Amino acid sequence: MNSGETGVRLSQEHKELQRTIERFVENEINPHVATWEKEQMFPAHELFKKMGNLGLLGLTKPEEFGGMGLDYSYSVVAAQALGKIHCGGVPMAIGVQTDMATPALARFGSDELRREFLAPAIAGDMVACIGVSEPGAGSDVAGVKTTAKKDGSDYIINGSKMWITNSLQADWICLLANTSEGKPHQNKSLIIVPMKTPGITIEKKIHKIGMWASDTGLIHFDNVRVPQRNLIGMEGAGFMYQMIQFQEERLWGAANSIEGMMHVLNETINYTRQRNLFGSTVLDQQVVHFTLAELKTEIEALRALVWQATEEYVAGGEVTELASMCKLKSGRLVREVADKCLQFWGGMGFTWENPASQLYRDGRLISIGGGADEVMLGIICKFMGILPGKKKNA
Repeated sequence: MNSGETGVRLSQEHKELQRTIERFVENEINPHVATWEKEQMFPAHELFKKMGNLGLLGLTKPEEFGGMGLDYSYSVVAAQALGKIHCGGVPMAIGVQTDMATPALARFGSDELRREFLAPAIAGDMVACIGVSEPGAGSDVAGVKTTAKKDGSDYIINGSKMWITNSLQADWICLLANTSEGKPHQNKSLIIVPMKTPGITIEKKIHKIGMWASDTGLIHFDNVRVPQRNLIGMEGAGFMYQMIQFQEERLWGAANSIEGMMHVLNETINYTRQRNLFGSTVLDQQVVHFTLAELKTEIEALRALVWQATEEYVAGGEVTELASMCKLKSGRLVREVADKCLQFWGGMGFTWENPASQLYRDGRLISIGGGADEVMLGIICKFMGILPGKKKNA
């Protein structure tokens, strides 16, 4: 199996999509990555419009709203191809638009809501973000405190959202908020909120250790009024909708990590082959070439796991456990690949522009965002039937 192939046989349509995205990355993204990293932001509207013109932002979305109506395997192919971008922030921002902020809207939103917000997102005319995490609630989605209370035909929203990718440039946010006082898994709803609505303030741009090209904000909602028709699907079903979105987010993120790791691995091979050490090359040292062989084996194992989950998902199966495994494995393997490859670069690995150091600082987020490693382990344990139940007080 060659790098870039999947564990399943790709159709001609899959391969053409892969080639299209790889050309786009080579011509429209990678030449600008250094500048965007330095500026700590990329021009989302400009880039997304170019992608929208190529049909790349709505691969799995309904055709009546500008999508291509393809199955999820095409999103996974796209995620892998976008992994060839030489930073983590830009593909993450694209993934937010395609596979994190829009799946619930595409599945459960009214036609009116989809015409107003989904169609422009697919076309690249609007930038979207997803509002789940808060200053006091990240991986614990049930702990979200933001409220949306009814007032006539509107919701009045109060609260804060933090770590919101694309928020400084977004036109709308898919917001998870409490719409009742009921049980935490049954009182939440997803609501589309235009970002220019009065009462929304972005307090600051968060300065991160990695993912620099992606803008990340802290957002406050102070008596923000939006019509109740902006509700996605049923009121109180937001937690369930978000869990469904997480399946796609976690699969997308795991698939996206693969080619970035392969790029660093290959660059490390090229460097160590040329670097002399004690009368031979660094690559000739057994600890080096054996380690690189192990890392490639692990990357290909992750690729196979991603495609196993993808095949089951496309077939309509329940893949929460497999998607959690993909996310867990991806986050931990990225850290291992980045750390071990960086070591083989020596002092060069400790420089800012080095590909291993780029992966080192960008990839660390994978084990945190979209559900921390420990949450993934809890989910897997639950499916295995080994998660201890909560003890009730006597």
